[in-house]
Amino acid sequence: MLDADRRLPWDWYPASIPENVLLDDTAYVETSFSFFCYRSQAEVGVRIGRGASIYLGTMFDVRPNGRVSLGEYTLVHGARIVCDSEIEIGDYTMISWNVVLMDTYRMSLDPKERRHELEAAARREPRLPLVVEGNAPPARPIRIGKNAWIGFDSIVLPGVTIGDGAIVGARSVVVENVEPYTIVAGNPARFIRRLVK
Repeated sequence: MLDADRRLPWDWYPASIPENVLLDDTAYVETSFSFFCYRSQAEVGVRIGRGASIYLGTMFDVRPNGRVSLGEYTLVHGARIVCDSEIEIGDYTMISWNVVLMDTYRMSLDPKERRHELEAAARREPRLPLVVEGNAPPARPIRIGKNAWIGFDSIVLPGVTIGDGAIVGARSVVVENVEPYTIVAGNPARFIRRLVK
């Protein structure tokens, strides 16, 4: 799928897929623009499995130590993946549009430190996304199991594990672990019912 310069033949954006992104030959990435905020220096920063599909609007906002793994036949459509540590998405999982997966807050909880960083960002050239300089809480990995489905406009916060076969309803805020084969929804996401395996 990639040419000799690691470019996508159909891509509208004039960039390459980063060298430390492992992309299975059967996987599909709509545009290299998905890696505009990508800064991982890990040996493998993103692994995209067999038959996986990454569609327009998906953004890998991965910092130097971040690692993201997308399983086989996973579908990600327009999600923002904010990773400073690790995010794992299992096989056959669907991530709907406008979902945010964030293993980090990237900001201090102290309002004075946040104010300082916002002022510094206004002077930074180029004006890249915020850089944590204060006492931000540590990043905590996110794990999403196989055959899960995350509904549109949902957000999964640091440290959350979503079990195999679970469904997160649209516009949910997931702040705690989700058991396998359950449906959760709401803000914060709450148990709705169990699913038959």
